[in-house]
Amino acid sequence: MTPVAVRHLNTTCADFETEFKRVLHWSAETDHAIEERVAAILDDVRTRGDAAVLEYTARFDALEAPSVAALELTREELKAAFDAITPAQRSALESAAKRVRAYHERQLQACGLSWSYRDEDGTLLGQKVTPLDRVGIYVPGGKAAYPSSVLMNAIPAHVAGVPDIVMVVPTPRGEKNALVLAAAYVAGVSRAFTIGGAQAVGALAHGTATVPRVDKITGPGNAYVASAKRRVFGQVGIDMIAGPSEILVLADGTTPPDWVAMDLFSQAEHDELAQSILLCPDAGYIERVQAEIDRLIDGMPRRDVIRASLEGRGALILTKDMEEACAISNRIAPEHLEVSSAEPHRWEPLLRHAGAIFLGAYTSESLGDYCAGPNHVLPTSGTARFSSPLGVYDFQKRSSLIEVSEAGAQQLGPIAAELAYGEGLQAHAQAAEFRLKRAD
Repeated sequence: MTPVAVRHLNTTCADFETEFKRVLHWSAETDHAIEERVAAILDDVRTRGDAAVLEYTARFDALEAPSVAALELTREELKAAFDAITPAQRSALESAAKRVRAYHERQLQACGLSWSYRDEDGTLLGQKVTPLDRVGIYVPGGKAAYPSSVLMNAIPAHVAGVPDIVMVVPTPRGEKNALVLAAAYVAGVSRAFTIGGAQAVGALAHGTATVPRVDKITGPGNAYVASAKRRVFGQVGIDMIAGPSEILVLADGTTPPDWVAMDLFSQAEHDELAQSILLCPDAGYIERVQAEIDRLIDGMPRRDVIRASLEGRGALILTKDMEEACAISNRIAPEHLEVSSAEPHRWEPLLRHAGAIFLGAYTSESLGDYCAGPNHVLPTSGTARFSSPLGVYDFQKRSSLIEVSEAGAQQLGPIAAELAYGEGLQAHAQAAEFRLKRAD
């Protein structure tokens, strides 16, 4: 057994800030070769439509088809996939979908409804909330398949009231993942196409003879998909540009160390650039977690990826106390934040920046990934400082409602005119003044 060389840092050491910044560093700079290739693909799809999509699908996914229509999955195929999976898988999908739907229905009631009020003079002010007409959800299908991503993207769109949900999923060499197709059936996807990569993003953004143009694209993907989403933003909406997956565990030393070690593994196994960090004021506990990492690593099927992630970007950090741990957590603004403490609600008020906060020793991040209910599409790379999880609100837009009464125009007109004259916009001012009652 070769020990896993995770960085051990101490906040009281003189070089802590330098080492801490080194751990957090991740270059989000784009690869110029990828950017140029994606730009060419998007331009080709915009120009040639279906023909370009077919060409790139054959080239990149080794999937030949006579037409894009032949790449569409029918509702019957999705239902057949649902019927073909095991009873245990069907039950898990349906249970997870039920919980995800219930959570987002509550979210809709809390922040997704229209509202209005009237001033004393009868002026009506408010906000009209309407769903997007059509959204596209991208589901990865290369190295791994993610039925959970189907649920997390399609269900909130459905709850928001989006009438048309178009899924794209690559199927290299024509290999379709039954769980992904079954999840699309359970989540109520309207249409599904077996296309992926930048060409799928381009087809959704621009529309082709077969693939309908959407208003927004959500869902994770590789560097080509991320680049394509970045480039089509403005023509369509996007959810976010996601970086490598992250977990930060705040531990007070009361949770079994093997639980915490496995929680760190749960993100490290995604890929070599994923980040797993432990913050704890107990030096002895940190050593016990390290011992469990070393003990458990050889039993993990993805141990090489986990080791590379932990040794490249992982850290076990000794803090002065839990208050300092919370402050450091806010600086990191992690995607997933576990408060593995006997008193999680004592520390939660101090935590301001995180994609999702998991409270208590029994709340493993993996439960949030699959079936707890809240969305697992979360901001990464410190963007939780200003971004939120994917939700019902991402599939809606808001219009302001203004209905000024005659009496209200008398109150607001002089104010607007004064400000408009100050900006040198006479027509603005007079449009307000024309509605004022004159003495004659």
